[in-house]
Amino acid sequence: QVQLVESGGGLVQPGGSLRLSCAASGRPFMAMGWFRQAPGKEREFVAAITSSGGTTYSADSVGRFTISRVYVKNTVYLQMNSLKPEDTAVYFCAAGRGGADRGTYDYWGQGTQVTVSS
Repeated sequence: QVQLVESGGGLVQPGGSLRLSCAASGRPFMAMGWFRQAPGKEREFVAAITSSGGTTYSADSVGRFTISRVYVKNTVYLQMNSLKPEDTAVYFCAAGRGGADRGTYDYWGQGTQVTVSS
């Protein structure tokens, strides 16, 4: 069974930074990504990275977030800077074929809570 485990979430003040990590079991995947879901909202795309290192970001993430991975370790990271209260959500790690569409991912983690508040 494939399992993805996120870590690194927590409470941070506006303008602060957090680094999320995700460790996936089994073989490396073609792509890994991050999604988030705030209360009352649908899960939305944040960032993705392919096996070749190509990256894709949501419009709100560009310039603030950086996704990276260690392919052979099946791990992915999300460095989040200049955090805003609007970034508050549960952040999910995903693995699969990749893309901004959540339907292209086959496996999901349990999520880690990120709260940005004064």
